[in-house]
Amino acid sequence: MTTGLLIIDPQNDFCDPDRGALYVPGAEQDMERLASFITTRGGELDDIVISLDSHQRMDISHPLWWVNPEGIHPKPFTSITPQHMDSGSWQAARESDQARSAEYVRTLAAGNRYPHIIWPEHCIVGHWGHNVWPTLHRALGEWEAKYQRRAHYVYKGTNEYTEHFSAIRAEVIDPEDKTTQVNDALLTRLEGVSTLYIAGEARSHCVANTVRDLAAAKPALVSQMILLGNTTSDVPGFTALGEAFVQELTQQGMREQHL
Repeated sequence: MTTGLLIIDPQNDFCDPDRGALYVPGAEQDMERLASFITTRGGELDDIVISLDSHQRMDISHPLWWVNPEGIHPKPFTSITPQHMDSGSWQAARESDQARSAEYVRTLAAGNRYPHIIWPEHCIVGHWGHNVWPTLHRALGEWEAKYQRRAHYVYKGTNEYTEHFSAIRAEVIDPEDKTTQVNDALLTRLEGVSTLYIAGEARSHCVANTVRDLAAAKPALVSQMILLGNTTSDVPGFTALGEAFVQELTQQGMREQHL
């Protein structure tokens, strides 16, 4: 019997209400509760896995990637559709990226999970916003020292041509980039647990897609999953997506608990 904890993107840019580039309301309280859980119940945890959203400024989900006919970059939370690409309302800032960007938007729309949304620049590698929320970071370090175990970090989002909400795979897989493809090593690591607690940000996007992809790849694991419901919150305006995810996965056998 082994117990794991999967923490999705517990980073400053999502959790800090003052400085976070893509702050998720309530995330700081989520992470404080999660840190307390690790501190008080860490002896129950055999493994902790943490995913880290990891981008650079030039990224297909950031404003710098795109321009309108006047050369103006889109504002954050702009939605770019195949119709925009066909009409020329939005196009890639680098002409060499235009065909691939248009194909990406069309493929994403055909997948029917999310439209292509432009996000504020966030979780930039090497920047403060990429770091784990401080209280949680301390709790993880104390857990490692006390139990002589090593938390496992998974980086996602480094490919500039595709969004990477899920820790399992990118939204659109790049056949030439293994980091966008199904993370078999992570699946193998997680499938061995008898209980898998899940936490992190944001419920509406990265948590939802990670769990859905995990359930699709390892259906038998769904009944072992426990979503810590008060350690995850939604991107503003997308609460319905978070609620739909919980309803969908609990119907499949996932449980939800509050700390």
